[in-house]
Amino acid sequence: MGLFDQILGAVANSNQQGSLGQLGGIINTVQQLSDRTGADSSTIQSLVGIVGNYVRSSLQEKQNTGGNAEAETLVNQYAGTSPNAEAVNSLFSLGMQQQIAQVAAQRTGLDANTIQQVLPLIVPVVLNFLQFGANSQSGGNSVLSSFLDADKDGDVDIADAIQLASQYIRR
Repeated sequence: MGLFDQILGAVANSNQQGSLGQLGGIINTVQQLSDRTGADSSTIQSLVGIVGNYVRSSLQEKQNTGGNAEAETLVNQYAGTSPNAEAVNSLFSLGMQQQIAQVAAQRTGLDANTIQQVLPLIVPVVLNFLQFGANSQSGGNSVLSSFLDADKDGDVDIADAIQLASQYIRR
């Protein structure tokens, strides 16, 4: 099951945290990023996808060293739609933040300094997406597990999930 299917399943499941309102908030925040940077929505979706891949790697490292609970705690602590530099710093060293900005600049054409300035907004949004699967009854997080399970097909892309969510909300 794809990441977006997992998110829709979480929206439909009253035991999981995801809601259409939360999904709409994420889409609005991504749109605000587009307005703030002057970039079109496809460029911003690409940027979010690039950052999402780095978030996946960082959360996988946290999961490998501290177990599922450590990754889930980070997601729950820093998920949101407001800028949060602490979220970025909890996942990435300063050097890694600069590397992310350089790679994303090369792939999107956006300025690396602009990318570093918006990382505190992008990272909480990615984590907010991942929080959808948190189960209030049994614990665990199906969306996060799907996102981190690179052994399946390695093709879980947060940018695709945002694009599908945007189309779904507009129906």
